[in-house]
Amino acid sequence: MNADLGAADALALRMTSLLLRPHPSTRPGSVAAVVEWFGAMQAQDLASGLWSLGARLPGRSMADVQAALERREALRTWPMRGTVHLVPPADARWMLELTGVRSLAGLATRRARLGLTDDDAERAVDVLGAALAGGGRLTRAQCLATLRAAGVATDGQRGYHLLWYSSVRGVTCVAPNVGTEQTFALLDEWAPAPRRPERDEALAMLAHRYVRGHGPVTAREFAGWSGLTLTDARRGLAAAEGLGTVRVDGEPMHVDAALVDAALAGPVAADEAGSSLDDVLVLPGFDEYLLGYRDRTLMLDPAHQPAVVPGNNGIFQATVVRAGRVVGVWKRKIGRTAVTVTIQPLATLDAAARAGVERALGRYADFLGLPPRFDWRT
Repeated sequence: MNADLGAADALALRMTSLLLRPHPSTRPGSVAAVVEWFGAMQAQDLASGLWSLGARLPGRSMADVQAALERREALRTWPMRGTVHLVPPADARWMLELTGVRSLAGLATRRARLGLTDDDAERAVDVLGAALAGGGRLTRAQCLATLRAAGVATDGQRGYHLLWYSSVRGVTCVAPNVGTEQTFALLDEWAPAPRRPERDEALAMLAHRYVRGHGPVTAREFAGWSGLTLTDARRGLAAAEGLGTVRVDGEPMHVDAALVDAALAGPVAADEAGSSLDDVLVLPGFDEYLLGYRDRTLMLDPAHQPAVVPGNNGIFQATVVRAGRVVGVWKRKIGRTAVTVTIQPLATLDAAARAGVERALGRYADFLGLPPRFDWRT
């Protein structure tokens, strides 16, 4: 499907906002299906990762999502850009080999700053591999203690670097928390039946999943998200099936063909006052809807960037999204008897819109299993 768009930005926004609704033809109904739909979901902050899943699985509780992760429907590792993502277990190894290894560039300089050698890193991989063998699962603190007992220094940033390296090498992965503590396990034991696609097939698979979860996007956006070279990104997109192209401001962009049809079938854009309250969602800070792109102008007014990413330090605030656009930020404080949510609007919200925001936040409170309390800021 190809389309030359009039009112290009409005229609592109409509297609982007459709990513937040049930897909026209397929509705992922489990943690495993949602993660595979995206290919990878950023999850360096576990609480954000859990709600990214919960927001797309209506009616599921946080306990439901945690139980699915314990069943190994998804796991966390560092498949791209040196950042933790949720990935399908069967895809973890080929993704590490395709994209994760690119984060290994420049290790000599990094290790020199940390006072580590290549031998230290390989020793850490061997030690952790032996300690976790046979179904073992160690907390982060236990992993570091095991390394120190083997004579490997973990002070400063050394410990984090070694844990990251052992996962990028495909030896370990991040298992679900025990209480509040991060744990590690062997990747081979948590993903005993890995897919083994050829390289071109892997590029096409990753491109297809990225576009259906994020489109419309350019090859540059895919390269930025995946950490691939622009050449490999274009190669993957050219080979991927089920995609269409649209032109936004004269630039070709890739999109799930089903979303092109859905966007063209409906109105180009709903006006702010007339948009449905069902279009209101509350998303965590580290969610693919914003973090899956470098250029976020379709979803986020540049004037609101400082509120969403204070200090431009890479730490994103949780967002209120209405009709595909960020219209506020929110924070939550979890207590024993309730969750208190503070909402800061970034656009004018009338009483009906505020009621929609509170309903969306009520779904988040249900996810936690706590009643909500709302604190609106002006």
